Amino acid sequence: MKPTLITSAILAAFVWQSTATPSPKYWDEDFSYTHQLLSVDGDIKQQDQDVFKAANVQILSWDDAYNKARALVQSMSIEQKVNITTGIGWTTGSCVGNSGRTTNPDFPELCLQDSPLGIRYADGVSSGVAGVNAAASFDKEGIRRRGEYMASEFRAKGINAQLGPSMNMMRAPQGGRNWEAFGEDPYLVGVAAAETIRGIQSQGVMAVAKHLIGNEQETNRQLHSVHIDERTMHEVYLWPFARSVEADVASVMCSYNKINGVYACESDYAINHLLKGQLGFKGYVQSDWSATHSTVDSANNGLDMTMPGDITFNSGDSYFGKNLTKAVKMGSVREERVTDMAMRIVAAWYKLGQDQGFPQPNFDSFRPERGMHLDVQGNHKREIRQMGAASTVLLKNQDNILPLSSSQIKKLSIIGSDAGPNPNGLNCEDHGCANGHLAQGWGSGTANYPYLITPLDGIKQRAGNSMTITELLSDTDIGAAKKLASEADIAMVFVNANSGEEFITVEGHKGDRNHLNLWHDGDRLIEAVAEVNKNTIVVVHSVGPVLMENWVKHPHIKAVVWPGLPGQESGNSLADILFGDVNPSGRLPYTIARKLEDYPAKISNEMNFHYSEGIDVGYRWFDRHGIDPLFEFGYGLSYTQFEYTDAQVNVVHGDSQDPNVEVSANVMIKNIGQFDGAEIPQVYLSFPSVAENSPQLLRGFEKVFVPKGGQAPAVFTLKKTELSYFDVNTHKWVVPKGEFVLHIGSSSRNIKHTQSFTLN
Repeated sequence: MKPTLITSAILAAFVWQSTATPSPKYWDEDFSYTHQLLSVDGDIKQQDQDVFKAANVQILSWDDAYNKARALVQSMSIEQKVNITTGIGWTTGSCVGNSGRTTNPDFPELCLQDSPLGIRYADGVSSGVAGVNAAASFDKEGIRRRGEYMASEFRAKGINAQLGPSMNMMRAPQGGRNWEAFGEDPYLVGVAAAETIRGIQSQGVMAVAKHLIGNEQETNRQLHSVHIDERTMHEVYLWPFARSVEADVASVMCSYNKINGVYACESDYAINHLLKGQLGFKGYVQSDWSATHSTVDSANNGLDMTMPGDITFNSGDSYFGKNLTKAVKMGSVREERVTDMAMRIVAAWYKLGQDQGFPQPNFDSFRPERGMHLDVQGNHKREIRQMGAASTVLLKNQDNILPLSSSQIKKLSIIGSDAGPNPNGLNCEDHGCANGHLAQGWGSGTANYPYLITPLDGIKQRAGNSMTITELLSDTDIGAAKKLASEADIAMVFVNANSGEEFITVEGHKGDRNHLNLWHDGDRLIEAVAEVNKNTIVVVHSVGPVLMENWVKHPHIKAVVWPGLPGQESGNSLADILFGDVNPSGRLPYTIARKLEDYPAKISNEMNFHYSEGIDVGYRWFDRHGIDPLFEFGYGLSYTQFEYTDAQVNVVHGDSQDPNVEVSANVMIKNIGQFDGAEIPQVYLSFPSVAENSPQLLRGFEKVFVPKGGQAPAVFTLKKTELSYFDVNTHKWVVPKGEFVLHIGSSSRNIKHTQSFTLN
C-alpha cells in the first residue's frame, strides 16, 4: 500500500483488531490487551483545506471532564483502576509508552509518544525546528501554530499524548538537552511552553509538560540530587510549569533526578505540595521512562502513571500493576489515592474530547512492518520553513554584506561539512551522529527526517544560474579550503556544535557537551578561510552557545548567521534569510559569553549539588556581576532599522495590595530602513530594593511587523504575576511596595526607553 494522506476523522472509521498480544505477567488477570492498528484500502485524496485540523474537537472544562470521569471510574474495580495507571511495558505496545486499558467498563489503552518537535519512531511525519528555535522566534502566534501542526500529525497517527513540550531551563550552557526546551529565561520559557500547549491541545491531543523538576543536565541524571532554594524554585524552575497549568496542560512528566534528596517521581514536595497543591494541577503526573523507584512512596506522593510500566525495560515486573494492587489491599496505599490516579487520567482523556472518535495508532515504533505507513505531513513543511527563518538570528552584518545580491556576486564558495548531507545516510538512530549538516540534536527528542534540505541544497536552489557556486564539504582539508575561498567573491563557512541525551555518546560527548568549542575544529577552518577572503560569512548551526570571541571580530568576517536547529527545511529557511526573501527577526534565547568562566553554572559531576546561582540564571547573572557578554540575551539584527518613539508607562489601576493591579506600557515602532521587517520589542522590569531581585527581569515581548516607512504600536500589560516576587518569609507571591523601573528595548542590553512607576 502506498503512503496515504488522510484526516484524523477518517482514520477513526477504519479500525480493525489485530492478533491479541499476550499480557506481561505483572498485569492483573482481568486485563485483556488487544493491539489495534488501522487499515485503509486505497488512497484518500487531500481536500483543499487543512486536513489535519481535528474535526469538531470539543475541549471540556476540568469540572465537566471530572464529572464524566467520575461516572466511569466509580464502576471500576481496584484492579481496573490500577491497570489505567500502569504502562504495559517497553516495546510491548506500538508506542514508546502505552497505558493499560479496561473492559466493562471500557477505557482504552493510551498511546504516549515522543517527541517535543515531532513524532519519534514513525515514518510519514514532519521533523521540525527544535524548541530552542521556537523560542528564538519570540513569536507567540508562530509558536502556537507549531504546536497545532505537530499535534495534528500526532492525532492522525493515533497518538493520545505528545511527550512535550520540554521546559527545563538552560542553566548550564553545556546541558545536553537544552535545545529541546526554550532557553535561559523563565518568562520566555513559560510563554513558549503555554503557547505550545495551547496549540497541541487545540487538536485534541494531550500535551505533557516535562521534566518536573531540576533536570538541567544529563550527567548522572538518574543518580544526582539537585538542591534548589525555595525562592529559586518558584521564580525560576517552577515558573514555566505554573504557566503550563494555566494553559490547562493535561499531563506533567516527573524527572529522573532527585530533588533535595528525594527522587522527583516520589517527591511529595514537588508533586503534591507544589504542582497539585500550589499550582492546582488537575491532570495526571507520569514518570519519565523508568524513573519510578517505588510502589508506596510513588503512589502516596503523587505519581499517577508509571511509564513505560516495567521497573527496567523488559524486566517483566512493575512497581505498579500487581504490586500497587497488593499495596492497596494491605492498606499501604488508600484506595482513594488509586481512584484519584485513575480519575486524573480519565478526566484528561475526556477533557481533550478523546472519547469522541479518537483514532487508534496506525504505526508501530518497534515493529514498523505492522504499521500502515500513512503520510500525515500535509503542507507542514511550509510552517517549518517559516519558523526556521523566523528563528534565525543575525549576529553580525558588517558593511551590509547580507542580504546576498545575485547580480553582484559572481562566485560563492561554500565550505564545511555542515553545509552538506550526512555521508552515512539521512537518519542515524535518534540522530546520534555528527556527520554532515546539523539540524537537530540527538536522543528521544528527535524525529526522523522525511528529507533534509541542506544549506548547499537551499542556496543552490535559490541562486539558480545567477552565480557560480563551488563547495568543499570538509572540515579538515585546510589547504583546499583556503584555495577555494581565495577564488571566490564571498566565502561561506559552515560550522556546528552538537549535544543530546545521555543514552547515546557522540564523539566522546555523553549527552552534555564536554566544552563550548565548535566541533570538528571549526575555529581553525573559520580562521583559515578568513585569512584569504575579505568577505567571509560564518554560519553556525548549534544546540546552544559556543565560544567565538577569538574569531568573531576578525575584520574579514563580515557576517555571522545563527540558524540554530531548523529541522528538515533547514537549507531553504537559511536561503530565505541569506537572499533577503525573509528579513531576519530572530533573537537569542540565551547569552553567548566571551568565555566559559563567565557563565553562572557548569555541569556538575557531584552526586549532590546546589543551584548556588539562585535566581540569577542566564543574563541575570551577567547583569548582577557586571559581566559584558559577547552577545546578550534577546539580541538579533535586522536588514532594516527601527526607531522606538512615544513610549508610555501607566499604572492602570490598583496598588501593591490589589490582586487586580495592572501596569500598561506601549511604544511606537517605526521602520526607518529600506526593508519591510519585524521587530521584537522587549520589556524588562527592575523591582523595588525590598524585593532583593535580579537587576532586571524579562516581563514581556511582542513580534511587531512594520513595513518600510511605516509604524506600528507595541502594547504590553503587566499584572500581578509579572509584578510579583516570591517572599520566603510569607511563602507567597508578593507585589512589593516602592519604585519599579520599566525598560523597553530590543535586547537585554539595548534599552531604548526607561521609565519608573510606584506602587503603594
